[in-house]
Amino acid sequence: MAFDASEHYQPCDAEGPVFREPWEARAFGLTIKLYESGAFTWPEWTDALGAEISRAKERGEVDLGDNYYYYWLRALEFLVVDKGFETISSIDSRVQIWRKAYLATRHGCPVELDAGLDLLPTSHG
Repeated sequence: MAFDASEHYQPCDAEGPVFREPWEARAFGLTIKLYESGAFTWPEWTDALGAEISRAKERGEVDLGDNYYYYWLRALEFLVVDKGFETISSIDSRVQIWRKAYLATRHGCPVELDAGLDLLPTSHG
């Protein structure tokens, strides 16, 4: 029988799943889907998350309860790079595209990634 991580580790309260921000739910869901697809094992995941939390403590970060999914995301990025699915530079590039698209979007309008692509420097060569 396969281990169903989403059933056992989904943060919940009496009203259901709890996430402070939509990106936290997306990071959680992506992690579960990657695990279920065999991209990594659950022990690999827990080791990566535990290591990230330990590094945060070593850096002296104070956890007021709102950092957990930042650590979660960093651990997920580590595994995705470690397993060869992505590179640090491709992740950084996507972050920049999103950031530029966000800055190019009027308040109240949906962010469109094309706006971020238009602002990236072009390389010639």
